[in-house]
Amino acid sequence: MYRYDEFDAQFVSARVEQFTDQVRRRLDGDLSEEQFKPLRLMNGVYLQLHAYMLRVAVPYGTLNGRQMRRLAHVARTYDRGYGHFTTRQNIQFNWPRLKDIPAILAELAEVEMHAIQTSGNCIRNVTADHFAGAAADEIVDPRPYAEILRQWSSLHPEFTFLPRKFKIAVTGAPHDRAAVQVHDIGLQAVRAQDGSVGFAVFVGGGLGRTPMIGRKVCDFLPEADLLAYCEAILRVYNRYGRRDNKYKARIKILVHETGLETLKADVEREFAETRNGILTLPQDEIDRIVAYFAAPPFASEAEAAAADFERAVAADPQLAVFAERNVHAHRAPGYASVTVSLKPIGKAPGDATAEQMEVVARLAETYGHDEIRVSHEQNLVLPHVRKRDIPAIFAELRAHDLGEANAGLVTDIIACPGMDFCALATARSIPVAERISERFAAAGRQREIGDLKIKISGCINACGHHHVGHIGILGVEKKGEEFYQITLGGSADEKTSIGEIVGRGFSYDEVVDAVEKIVDTYIDLRSDHDEDFLAAYRRVGDAPFKEALYGTA
Repeated sequence: MYRYDEFDAQFVSARVEQFTDQVRRRLDGDLSEEQFKPLRLMNGVYLQLHAYMLRVAVPYGTLNGRQMRRLAHVARTYDRGYGHFTTRQNIQFNWPRLKDIPAILAELAEVEMHAIQTSGNCIRNVTADHFAGAAADEIVDPRPYAEILRQWSSLHPEFTFLPRKFKIAVTGAPHDRAAVQVHDIGLQAVRAQDGSVGFAVFVGGGLGRTPMIGRKVCDFLPEADLLAYCEAILRVYNRYGRRDNKYKARIKILVHETGLETLKADVEREFAETRNGILTLPQDEIDRIVAYFAAPPFASEAEAAAADFERAVAADPQLAVFAERNVHAHRAPGYASVTVSLKPIGKAPGDATAEQMEVVARLAETYGHDEIRVSHEQNLVLPHVRKRDIPAIFAELRAHDLGEANAGLVTDIIACPGMDFCALATARSIPVAERISERFAAAGRQREIGDLKIKISGCINACGHHHVGHIGILGVEKKGEEFYQITLGGSADEKTSIGEIVGRGFSYDEVVDAVEKIVDTYIDLRSDHDEDFLAAYRRVGDAPFKEALYGTA
């Protein structure tokens, strides 16, 4: 993984020193909250319902054991003993005291972490496939390109105060695990007939109050032109994006209002001015960054030893279920990637205690070449483990409430913090997720249902990605009460779709029953056991589900 050079270290240290002074001036009363707000937001500090919240960047979701241990230390020392992993592959601490945040940032800087640009109208944390560098279907590891974009975008003088926040995602495989089509810029690696690597470029995706799927503006962007083309897109957006209405300020609205062909023409004109200039990526610079992400030394005997894993699976039914759901194909023989579920039954999705973080750090250091990933689905991943070590890993995970074998199942729910924490929320998300999880707690029932993605947001900003859930749930306030609108048929993979609203909302007391009716209807109508929920919905449409929910289609 990438390691700071002297410039990076000085850059982050200077930012900590600057923000320390800004916090001091706020606490002394020299800055009002209104004056302090833009300063804290550029350093990842939000003011939520009950306290300040600190969002720490995990660039493209990659970190090591030392960094995870430091996050555990922050949770235990400065917060309430836990952290919350987010859909942006970051981690949030919900209870730090403002006076302690400079110390937190200084301690994070010691392990090459920061909170820069995790908020504000700037380019946010660049995200990537959580199986990057390990996936069996990968064309190219997307992390070097995400790192190049991170370096280019950090405090970019033109793009520090954009019309609205700006999000970029990169995936290196045909199967999109990074949700690139619902980002402001989505990059999907492709390989040309001559073997060269480039990117299909999508622009104008996003969720929130106006969900839109990104439009393809380039079929093949050579890797050397990555920065020049992204800069062209940002310049067009910065010039023409609306600043008069924050609800219409995202680039997706610009694409919609100006039209795709007009936007492409504007981008191409800007690109023509900068192409083959200082933003062109030299091959030696690409190679230098790629070298940071070289594959670890995989053991040559791992393939032969994998037979031990197969015997262990045959002898242990619980391990067999874990292997089926949470163990994923790896590019190296005898190896696998393991999903560490942060979705124990009846608990808040994405939360991890300080002790659990230390357990994951220890497992990564002992068995996983000291690599950890954060997924946008609010789980953790050990990307490189020998199959023969998985029984030991599973035993350790189970001992610390991390061994739920539910990756991709009905209880693997994405949920935003909702009204329990967020000042913008209009309804609770976490309790709804907990109740759904408890309703479908039986492991056998989860496996019978099969692949099913439920995503919950507590307000129209859609931080829980409800628009692209197979079952999406949006909490809204109506006459002082919480109601939950349900959408069906969303997806965030290479066949991205926005879910369709099925009808009137359900009260807090009704919504879990409504979800169960939807699931039971799917079970009754699927063509066979292999037809998953999304495939069945796309085949039959919403009429059977409306009938089940409302009594009439």
